[in-house]
Amino acid sequence: MPAARKKPEISGLELKPRIRIFRGADIAFGPGKAELLENIAATRSLNQAAKAMGMSYMKAWLLIKLMNRSFNEPLVQCERGGARGGGAELTATGERVLALYQEMHRATVEAIEEPWKEVQQLMTKL
Repeated sequence: MPAARKKPEISGLELKPRIRIFRGADIAFGPGKAELLENIAATRSLNQAAKAMGMSYMKAWLLIKLMNRSFNEPLVQCERGGARGGGAELTATGERVLALYQEMHRATVEAIEEPWKEVQQLMTKL
């Protein structure tokens, strides 16, 4: 039986695969937009979602507009303030795109796990 490979234990190393979906020159979807959608789903508020990310409301609104025009159907439905206080929520398409993106990320991380372990073994310790 071959000897088991030692699991690399080099502190300070981290691999961060980042999947981005481009539509022309624009990033139609990526990690930041996925995080924004996750926060909108959790808070039902574009303002609160933006604050959770340290982002301005205007920046978050521009990202939503870019995402909504990049897909066949909007990903986020926003309602202006007023008597009911407004809010934001993911559409069914938004939920599906977010789930598919998360699935692609998980598959990527899984696919590169073994080569990443080997790369870590080849790196110098900090």
